[in-house]
Amino acid sequence: MQSAVLTTVAATGFSVAFFHAAIPTHWLPFVLVARARGWTKGKTLAVTALAGLGHVALTSLLGLGIAWFGFQLEEKVEAFPWVAAGLLLLFSGYFGWRQLSGHGICHHHPPGGQHHPSEHCGEEAEGSHWQEELKESPLLENRTGEWSAITGLFVMLTLSPCEGFLGIYLSGVQFGWRGFWVLSGILAVATLAGMTLFTWLALLGFDRVRLKRFERYEAGLLALVFGILAVLVLAIESGHAH
Repeated sequence: MQSAVLTTVAATGFSVAFFHAAIPTHWLPFVLVARARGWTKGKTLAVTALAGLGHVALTSLLGLGIAWFGFQLEEKVEAFPWVAAGLLLLFSGYFGWRQLSGHGICHHHPPGGQHHPSEHCGEEAEGSHWQEELKESPLLENRTGEWSAITGLFVMLTLSPCEGFLGIYLSGVQFGWRGFWVLSGILAVATLAGMTLFTWLALLGFDRVRLKRFERYEAGLLALVFGILAVLVLAIESGHAH
C-alpha cells in the first residue's frame, strides 16, 4: 500500500516538475541569449542544465526544511495526516485564488530587462513576455562578458524555485527520508529533462510550441493537484485506521 501510494505521489511530482519546466520562463531566455551571443547548441544546453541544477538545489533545500518540520510535527501530533491534508488544501486554495484573480504563477525577471508590473503574471503575450523583457537586458549585449551572462541566467532561475513542488514534499513526509530523496531525485530528473528538451527543440527551430494556454492555467492545475493530494493523504489515513 505504502509503495503504491509513494509511486502515485512520485508520478504526480514528476508531472508537476516537468510541465513547470516546460513553461517558456525556464528555457526561452537561454535560447534568446544564445542566439544573441552566437552560442553553440552544446554550450546553450550546458548553461541551461547548470541553471536547472541551481533551480533544483534551492527547491530541494526548501523541501528539506518542509520535510524536517514535517518529521518533527509528525512525532508530536498524532493527527499529523489531517494537518498535512489541511495544509495541502491551503496550497490548493492559494493557487486557486491566484488563478481566479488572474495572477497565475510569478517568476523572476532578467537583470536589466523591462518589466511591466501592470501586467498580470498569467497574462502572457503571444510567445511569452520574455522577448520584450530581454530587449534591454545586458544578457543580450556583448559588452558584458560570457561569465556575466551565464551567471545572470543561473541566478535568475535559481532564485525562482518550483513552488508547486513544495506541496509534493509535504505529501511525502509520511514516507520519511526515503520519500524525501525519491522526490528530490524526481524533481531533478523532471526539471532537467523538461528544460533541456524544450531548449533543444527551440534551438532546432521549434520555438513556436503553443505553451501559452498551459502557462496561463498553471496555477489552476496546481490547485487541482494539491486538492487531489489532500484527498490521497486522507485516504491513506483512513486505510491505516481500518
